[in-house]
Amino acid sequence: MLRPLRRDRPPRMAELFDLPTRRIFTVSELTTEVRELLETTYDEIWIDGELSNFRRWRTGHVYFTLKDAGAQLQGVMFRSTARHLRFTPDDGMRVIVRGHLSVYEPKGEYQIVCQYMEPHGVGALHLAFEQLKHRLESEGLFAPSRKRLLPTLPRIIGVVTSLDGAALRDIIHVLRRRHPNAHLLIRPARVQGEGAGNDVAHGIIQITEIQGVDVVIVGRGGGSIEDLWAFNEEVVARAIVASSVPIISAVGHETDFTISDFVADVRAATPSAAAELAVAPESEFRERLDRMYERLRNAALMRIRKEHVRVRELDLRLEARDPRRMLSTIATRLAALEGRLAGAMTRQLSKRRESFVALVGRLENLNPLAVLGRGYAVCWNEDRSAVVSDAGAVETHDIVHVTLKRGELGCTVTTTTRSPRSSEG
Repeated sequence: MLRPLRRDRPPRMAELFDLPTRRIFTVSELTTEVRELLETTYDEIWIDGELSNFRRWRTGHVYFTLKDAGAQLQGVMFRSTARHLRFTPDDGMRVIVRGHLSVYEPKGEYQIVCQYMEPHGVGALHLAFEQLKHRLESEGLFAPSRKRLLPTLPRIIGVVTSLDGAALRDIIHVLRRRHPNAHLLIRPARVQGEGAGNDVAHGIIQITEIQGVDVVIVGRGGGSIEDLWAFNEEVVARAIVASSVPIISAVGHETDFTISDFVADVRAATPSAAAELAVAPESEFRERLDRMYERLRNAALMRIRKEHVRVRELDLRLEARDPRRMLSTIATRLAALEGRLAGAMTRQLSKRRESFVALVGRLENLNPLAVLGRGYAVCWNEDRSAVVSDAGAVETHDIVHVTLKRGELGCTVTTTTRSPRSSEG
């Protein structure tokens, strides 16, 4: 063992340079001595500090630094211990750790080998609960929209719980009282202690895969947060969300809430309440059947009366639409239409004839041949491109064509005489 120098007086030169009594250490030897000294002196110690450089390696080991305003200390938590952490440590979080001091010899750094860690000022389980609750809620797993309705009359009810607990006895008692014909399928599971969460999750997966299971009750009796912790584990929450059938969570007493309660389709205050939610009493079903029978009977009678009225109305409509009556009516209407058509045609012909005569008279008045018939003639220029209506438009020796009522004359102009009115124009 390394023997520390006395501090009550300065060391003597003989003590420093007396070769026969001097021991020279290698770095490794000295480091080993220091490690053994720390490990034997501080076999268990509690330290309060702030986390920094927190990291989890693929091996499962956790490495971090504990610090305060004046110093820092390296820390390590091995996989076998780290997997039991109930919360998620993070940089800046103030924690309390328990462990023993040692030396990491390759770097010559002293460190604490952590065996336990809890948040400062709040329990680790409470913090883990709030962290998981916040994360699952942000994923929408608590939303009412994703939750399913319970079946009205389940044929097979699954139960995932302990065979030794009072919860199973309460469920069986309620079901025998309310619905003796209900079929109960039990998947035993550990509900407390190491590995309970995984066992409950596997139980949910197995029982929901069985054909015919309509609803599953998952739960246990009351207890402390530590006792109920299996139902606060993420693996159980994920199994409930992935279930193909509705899940009723019945964990603890009325005041106890777990993560399973939030993600389940229905939360029951107690296992007994879960059984009451799963099935209605047999007497209630009989009453419901009686009410449904009366409603069906009344609906059938009302439908029969409506059909009687409808048949009578159809008879009256059919009578009113007798083919013989319809043919007589059609014949009368046809005769009337024929008379109206004949009168309309006669009136139309008379009107058209009067219009035709009037048009013929107008055409006769406008016919140029009629004018020629009264002794008038039409005079054209030589190329017949224009009618000559003014003597000033031609000159002597011009050739003009004169159209008569019968025939045409080719004339040579010898003289032209314009009327006084024309000359003025």
